[in-house]
This record gives sequence, structure tokens and C-alpha cells, in this order.
Amino acid sequence: FGRMKPVIVVHGGAGRIFKEREEGSRAGVVKAALRGYGVLRQGGSALDAVEEAVRSMEDDPHFNAGCGSVLNEKGEVEMDAIIMDGKNLNSGAVSAVKCIANPIKLARLVMEKTKHMLLTDRGAHLFAQGMGIPETPGEKLITERSLERWKKNLEPDSNPEEFQKDLGTVGAVAIDSEGNVACATSTGGLSNKLIGRVGDTACIGSGGYADNRSGATSTTGHGESIMKVVLARLILYHMEQGMSPEVAADTALDYMKTRVGGLGGVIVVNSSGEWAARFSTKQMSWAAVKDDQLHCGIYAGERHTKSVDEALASESEGF
Repeated sequence: FGRMKPVIVVHGGAGRIFKEREEGSRAGVVKAALRGYGVLRQGGSALDAVEEAVRSMEDDPHFNAGCGSVLNEKGEVEMDAIIMDGKNLNSGAVSAVKCIANPIKLARLVMEKTKHMLLTDRGAHLFAQGMGIPETPGEKLITERSLERWKKNLEPDSNPEEFQKDLGTVGAVAIDSEGNVACATSTGGLSNKLIGRVGDTACIGSGGYADNRSGATSTTGHGESIMKVVLARLILYHMEQGMSPEVAADTALDYMKTRVGGLGGVIVVNSSGEWAARFSTKQMSWAAVKDDQLHCGIYAGERHTKSVDEALASESEGF
């Protein structure tokens, strides 16, 4: 009967993490990983675990998702999110949604309560109302920092591309004790993006993909580049060819870099519970839990490890 050992991996976005935000980023991914692992440890599903982990980061203003999302050209928050169930390839996504605290919850409802996979903008808004999801005033999701950056990007000599490096899409992948995998990804997108711009996050196979036969992955980085190579699905394809999660991730990221000049990061778990967190950007905040050990890092080659119980204890003391 051999039950799987549950595993969760989360990322808080690939790019450049400014020094003063490092600690908050690190604490945020650790908290999300511990939350998701808590679900798995109680026998919960991979789907519940990734939703819980991503919701934790949407609520954390350090990340470009939910509260803390970047602003579009008109100074509004428009968010994208996706969730996918590796058991039956069901998926739900939303794009360009406004005034909702947790787009990942709405994506899950799209998956479970409709025959569709992706709802956008006004339709997503109407669906959210129908599902009784409370509306969050737009300004509640806007942080000082997002507003500042938006204004800076409006200046005639500004280079929004420079700021895009500090991206902060969030995501999670997991395998539960039944051997089911799932992924979830959520983002506020690109700062000063055109109204109605949809990036990779809401697109199945780009922002995330999960299939019990191979594994699950969630991506972050330059959305348009990720879409060109369908990055999430590409990684799983490499694993289907027999590559380990780490080699599959590196191979796909390398291809994206050489073929379209795009940088990004990914988290992966395969069907036997091996995991990886890899990136071609300068940094990516990530955390993983397996065998009651918590691992985390931000810089290439960096990895800190401690027991989950120790991590939970220090978390309750507020680090």
C-alpha cells in the first residue's frame, strides 16, 4: 500500500530581491511552506496544500500577488492565478481580476464549480460575486511600494524593465500521501503593464502544470518568455524522458534563455517525491519541506536546513 511521504515546495518569485526585502521574502516563503506542509501532515490533499501555501503569500505584502501586487498602466491591481490537480488534469484559472484578496481561491472555484478552466476580468468578477466571495476595495491591495514604483515607471526617463527584475510571482507544488500532485501559481503581473495583459501565470502549461504520471511544476520570471516555450509543460516533458527534477528544470530554463533570451525560476516535484528549486535569474526565494526537514534559500547555491518543529517554534516566537 506504501503511502508517499508528502513534499511541498514554494517560491516567492524569481528576479532581483532587494536587500531590504530579503528577510521578509525568506520569512514569507518559509511560513507558506510550513502552512502547506501542515495540511499534508494531517493527511490533507496536495491541492489543499498548494492553495493554502499560495494564499499565505497572497496575504503577504512582500510578494507580487494578492495584497502587494504591482499596478498596471492605470494604477490598478489586475491579478492572475492558476491551480491544477495532477490526478485528473483538472485546472482552474482567473486572469485580470480586481478587488479580490485571494485569486487562488477563485481559481480553485473555477475548477470545481464550473465546466470551464479560465475566467477573465468581468466574468471572473461576476462569478466571484455569485460564489459569495467578499469584495476587497482595490486600494486595500495596493501597498506604498507598488504605488511608488508605478509613479517612478511613469516618469519619461524611467525604464520599467529595470524594475521588472523584482518580480515576485508566487507558487507552490506538492505531492500528498496518496501520491497525488498539484500546483498553484498567483501573480499581480508586470508593473505598468497594459490593461488586460495576461501573462504566463493564468495559462495552463506555462504558469504551472501537474500530472500524477510525471509531477508538478510552478514557474516565475518573464511571462512572455515562459509562454513562448510553455515552460511548465516542457519541464514535465523532460521528466517523462527520464530526467531528474533538477536536470529537467535546468535544461528547460537553459532552453528558454538561449532560445528567447528569457530568465526565470521554477519549482518541481516528481511523482516519486524528488524536488528541485532552480532559477536563471540572480535570485529566487524558495522553501521546501520533506521528511520533516525544512530547506530554504534565495541565492544560487544557498540552502539552509532545519527541522520543521524547530522552524515552527521559531516562527511562533516571530523569528
